[in-house]
Amino acid sequence: MMLKHNAFYGYVIALAIVSSLLAKWLVNEDVERRETLAHSADFFSVGYQKWQMNEQGGLGSHLTANKMAHYSDDGTTQLENPLMFFYNAPNPAWQIHSETGELSKSGDTLLLNGKVEIERAASSQGRELIIHTSNLTVSPQTSFAETNEFTELRSGNNITTGLGMKVTFSSPVHLELLAKVHGNYDKK
Repeated sequence: MMLKHNAFYGYVIALAIVSSLLAKWLVNEDVERRETLAHSADFFSVGYQKWQMNEQGGLGSHLTANKMAHYSDDGTTQLENPLMFFYNAPNPAWQIHSETGELSKSGDTLLLNGKVEIERAASSQGRELIIHTSNLTVSPQTSFAETNEFTELRSGNNITTGLGMKVTFSSPVHLELLAKVHGNYDKK
């Protein structure tokens, strides 16, 4: 009779141990699954567009992207092929294009990753200007952008290069190359 009681208690203890191990395994698997899903998009858009007006009520900036995905865990917005326009009427708009971008949670900072091209069309006030750089940080609210990367400016046959750049797209437009500036200018 004593042996039956010991066997019964042994089965109960073994069942408790197996149940405990199974519960821990299931909890760990659930935590791993939640961690994997933590940085997943909570909403997205294909053909994303955002317009922002200036203080006078005119169009200040326009942001488009082939695809936009917002992530709730850190509040960032990932952009695929973003194209940003800064308007400064009556002058032509500045166009900024990159391969990918990330908009901060507050919307105050747009990081344009990879190759970046900035373009302003020719007008009665000046020639076309094309700027090639990479990893550009843009502040849409202040129409300001900067990079520490190599930058090349082309206007007609004139080419200026430098390391790092700061540019303000609103009036008065200001563009500064920060270091190792070299120029090759057409003598017409």
